[in-house]
Amino acid sequence: MENDMALSRFIIERDIPAVGTFDREALRGAAAKSNSVLKELGPDIQWVESYVADNKTFCVYLAKDEAIIKKHAEISGFPATKITEVKKMIDPTTAAA
Repeated sequence: MENDMALSRFIIERDIPAVGTFDREALRGAAAKSNSVLKELGPDIQWVESYVADNKTFCVYLAKDEAIIKKHAEISGFPATKITEVKKMIDPTTAAA
């Protein structure tokens, strides 16, 4: 029987000017804010990791749907500029026979 509570993987692009110049304390504060909102929202959303570029972050989340990601963005104040659901994953081992 399929688990109705299975979470999907999403990539969230967040446009945040100059985020690549933020120091460790600023990033720590942002992570703490995100974590507090995640705790408030419960088990239907999980933050996996984020990649920080010059003016945006690319965040990997597990979530039940796009709506809860938008709710996290609204409460945390971090924009969810683009939300993309991951349909499949590949890596170098995918080429193996």
